[in-house]
Amino acid sequence: MARPKKRRKVLLIEPNYSNKFPPIGLMKIATYHRNLGNWDVVFYKGDLKAFVVEQIADKCIADFQKTDDSIDWFLRRDIIIEAIKTGRKEFIEKLALNDSALGKSLEDQLTFYKRYYKKDEWKNNPEWDRVFVTTLFTFYWDITIETINFVKHFVKDKKNLMVGGVLASIQPDEIYKATGIKPFVGILGTPGILDKGDTQIIDELPLDYSILDEIEYKYPMSNAYYSYTTRGCIRKCPFCAVPTLEPKYNSFIPLKERIKLTCEQYGDQRDLLLMDNNVLASEEFETIIHEIKDCGFGKDAKYVQPNPLTIAIHNLESGYNDRAFIRKCHSLINEFYDKLKGEESFAVYKILSKHHIIKLQTTKKEAILAAYQEIKDLYDKHFKPSTVKRYVDFNQGVDARLFDERKVELLSSIAIRPLRVAFDDLKTLPAYEKAIRMSAKAGIKDFSNYLLYNFKDKPIELYQRLKINVDLCEELKVSIYSFPMKYHPIRKGKDDEVDLSHNRDYIGVHWNRKYIRAVQAILNSTKGKIGRGKSFFLEAFGSNEEEYMDLLEMPETFILYRFFFKWLDETHTTGVKHWKNCWNECMSSISYDEKIRLLDVIHTNVFTEETISQFNNPKILKLLDFYHNYRKDIITPGTELYRLKQEYDSNPTIKLRRANK
Repeated sequence: MARPKKRRKVLLIEPNYSNKFPPIGLMKIATYHRNLGNWDVVFYKGDLKAFVVEQIADKCIADFQKTDDSIDWFLRRDIIIEAIKTGRKEFIEKLALNDSALGKSLEDQLTFYKRYYKKDEWKNNPEWDRVFVTTLFTFYWDITIETINFVKHFVKDKKNLMVGGVLASIQPDEIYKATGIKPFVGILGTPGILDKGDTQIIDELPLDYSILDEIEYKYPMSNAYYSYTTRGCIRKCPFCAVPTLEPKYNSFIPLKERIKLTCEQYGDQRDLLLMDNNVLASEEFETIIHEIKDCGFGKDAKYVQPNPLTIAIHNLESGYNDRAFIRKCHSLINEFYDKLKGEESFAVYKILSKHHIIKLQTTKKEAILAAYQEIKDLYDKHFKPSTVKRYVDFNQGVDARLFDERKVELLSSIAIRPLRVAFDDLKTLPAYEKAIRMSAKAGIKDFSNYLLYNFKDKPIELYQRLKINVDLCEELKVSIYSFPMKYHPIRKGKDDEVDLSHNRDYIGVHWNRKYIRAVQAILNSTKGKIGRGKSFFLEAFGSNEEEYMDLLEMPETFILYRFFFKWLDETHTTGVKHWKNCWNECMSSISYDEKIRLLDVIHTNVFTEETISQFNNPKILKLLDFYHNYRKDIITPGTELYRLKQEYDSNPTIKLRRANK
């Protein structure tokens, strides 16, 4: 009789940066390994040291259980984790090893695992057969490199540490130099890439949504089918990574079967989020639209929420990713408990307490399933499925230059919201405006776009593009939400001494640090987006181009607390008008050389004693005094500005005025 194959372990890692979208590549790799069978798949995003100590704690618990199984040591898992991580006496005492007659043996085991963690002895005993690390933006360089170098200790053979994704494809040589790991470039688009002879095309596999429930991090974009209907792009924009990541244009990737499989496993998802880089370039665009409609995303499509706990319990019972569905069920049950009141709340609390599922760290699969049988009827009674509109989002945007009446007609036949039309350059204005007008005429009312700035554009061009969108909103009675997006290089420039792609410090040829900070300060007050509403736009960015340029020169604190400093103009000797008057007086009276040096200080946005000490002209010094960072004074009790801010905030007339803006 043949021995059963030993199960192998694969670890999927996303570096602990903030991002909107889940790691689609890792979700496909998870599906691939589950399809192979005989693989245990784990996904992690977070503090890697915490992951290590949790893994060690589980080993410790297993040894404790072997030594004395009369006590369920798993129920003390949270304490064991803290005892190993900190070594603090209070946790060791709280662990109560003396509850066991074999307390001395347990104490020796705990000492071993404390040392195993503290002395990094775990690095000598790697346990994972494969480790995959995904990468994203180049400015996440530091945390990405730290992650790769850390997880090198996880994998048995470093040739099985595989790094892929955006950064890996753009800068493979740089990553190899920094880590010794040669990344994979591009997408997993051909069979046999990971295992010779295997016929699966990983890039075309359905996503394993379950892995997202293995981690604490919650992606802002959720409750959606994530997919592609095309790959690549016909354009070769110099600021874009797509030509490297997806060099070959694939005009059609079937959608229907992947949606079907996802729905069967995880329940129906509300929205359809498509990551195509240039879907309008596809010769199969009409086929794509018909597939989208066949998947339930035609115009005015509705979504009825399925019972999430029923789905999670089913997957837990079937043994499909216990790590994920224990967390999912625990979360749903406790959310349900938090909404209950009175006798129902007390009854459910007793059930949760009895099965030790109040805390996630002490929650077992068997306990979840047992508790569910006791609360099922009550949960079903309170579950009220909502019915909402569905949306289709080509999230990467569509190419305005490829619009025609037939394509617009097709787009208007699905639940598109918003329609994201690229507007990265004023040179594309004729095509962009035509695309918006055609779409509005076809009945599409909700639009959005990212507005690239800090590239080859001039600062005034950002204002002009924003103003065009606001004017189109008013004229066509539509909504266009604009998201200004700061350009960062994806590679080191030929003449750059420092690789500016590895941070967020790049300044475009027509920009400076002060202007960048000013735009960011304005966007801070608008939450990063500008929609319809002309008065709002004019207040935020200025009523004309001159006012906008004034804003870019304005002290940063004055921008962040614009209304407060306007109010100060009325009652005190500081404020927006006072700064502007001082600016005009200074610039009109100082020498050309002084002006150049002064603007250099302001535009570098560094106002130190050293930079200010080069000036002795009282008018310059008076102007520079406005550039002091007043934010600390505004929020610190006891300062004059704090007192004035409290007076401003409590003024009912001011409150009413701000509410009406």
